[in-house]
Amino acid sequence: MKNSIRELRKEKNYRQEDLATALGVTRQTINAIENDKYDPTLLLAFKLASILGTTVDKLFEPDPAMLK
Repeated sequence: MKNSIRELRKEKNYRQEDLATALGVTRQTINAIENDKYDPTLLLAFKLASILGTTVDKLFEPDPAMLK
């Protein structure tokens, strides 16, 4: 699932470590999500959206093939 976490995180001047601490996860988790290697839980997605000042549907874009 594609996402805009990296771009929004940089706009807010957060490091991966800052975001990870705020969310209670590891920096590696943030890295994996940003690189489309891990899809967060729904709760984590909502927390990410809240911290980054957006909504879940604007933060994540599903792969069109998965919607078929």
